[in-house]
Formats: sequence, structure tokens, C-alpha cells
Amino acid sequence: MKPGFVYIITNYTNTTLYTGVTSDLHERIKQHKQKRYPDAFSSRYNLNKLVYFESFLMIEDAIAREKQIKSGSRAKKVQLIESINPEWEDLFFRIEEFL
Repeated sequence: MKPGFVYIITNYTNTTLYTGVTSDLHERIKQHKQKRYPDAFSSRYNLNKLVYFESFLMIEDAIAREKQIKSGSRAKKVQLIESINPEWEDLFFRIEEFL
């Protein structure tokens, strides 16, 4: 059984959102911040601020939730983010507090 996370990152001005899934949230967000994959969407649009995440016991559940979030409107994503992070703070340095 492999755990999983679904997350939303944005840029400094909160104008573009990206929803992703990973089994290692801390490492994956580090990769976004370091632009490890320069041709990736997140690198091209400077998306490296973690504003939302959920954890799951099984990666398959995280993948299903990612698809659900991606199919929603921007307004739904904003509502989701603001439900746990109304100030749109970068949660990267506080990940451990939530786990």
C-alpha cells in the first residue's frame, strides 16, 4: 500500500493553478521550486507555491481525487484552496504540521 497526495500549486500572483499527484509531497514540491523539469508546465509558468494538498492512504485514491479536482472549474479550485488556506500562503514549509 503506497500513500499519495493531491496538491495545487500556483505562481507568486496566484493567477495560474496546477493540480498534481505524488507519493512524496515534500520531494515533489522541491522539484517544482527547483524547476527540475524546465520544459514542464509548472516551470514555464513559475508555479512553485504550494497552496493546497490532501493526503490519502493509497495513491489510487489520490489519483481519483486529482481527476475530480481537475475536472472542476477555477472557482471550485479557489474555493477548495480558501477552505484551508484563505491567505494563499506557501504551505511547503509547513507540510509536516498537516501530516
